[in-house]
Amino acid sequence: MIIRRARITDANGIAKVHVDSWRTTYKNIVPDSFLDKLSYEQRTELWKRNISEEGNYVFVAENDAGEIVGFASGGKRENNHKENAGDLTAIYILESYQGKGIGRRLVDPMFRQFEELGYTTIFVEVLEQNKSRYFYKALGAKWCDSEKITIGGAELDLLIFKWDLDSKIGL
Repeated sequence: MIIRRARITDANGIAKVHVDSWRTTYKNIVPDSFLDKLSYEQRTELWKRNISEEGNYVFVAENDAGEIVGFASGGKRENNHKENAGDLTAIYILESYQGKGIGRRLVDPMFRQFEELGYTTIFVEVLEQNKSRYFYKALGAKWCDSEKITIGGAELDLLIFKWDLDSKIGL
C-alpha cells in the first residue's frame, strides 16, 4: 500500500472511492434517493478543484495494482475561525479495505502537514450514526460540539471532534 500526495490525475479514482464509500457508509443513515444521485462525474470535477485549490491537502492510498482505495483531505474550512486550527475534512476508504490500518496511514501525513502549517487544533465532523466516530476517538479526538444538519431531506446529528496537537494523538 502506497500513501502519497494526490495529483490532479487522481481525481477520478478519488471520486470513485468517495461515491462508493458514501453509498456503503451512509446506507440506512442518508436517504437512498440522495445516495442514488451521487455521480462519479460530478465528484471527479469536485476533486479536480479540491486538489488544485491552495490550502487543500489531499493524500491517497494506492493498492499494489495502482488503484486508489482511500483518501484523506484537509485544510481549513471557511467557517473555522479559530486561530491555528485546521480541519480533517474527509477520509474515506473502500469498504473492502477498511480495518487494515489504512486510515491511520492516511491521517499521519495530513497531521504532519497540519503541524508544518502551525495548526495546534484539528477538527473533524462526523455523523453520529457513522461508526467512523470510533476511529477518531481511537486516535485521541475528543467530542467538543454537535449540531443538526440536513442531507437529502433527513435531519441528522453532526458531531464535532477535535485534537489538540500539543497532546499526543493515537497515531
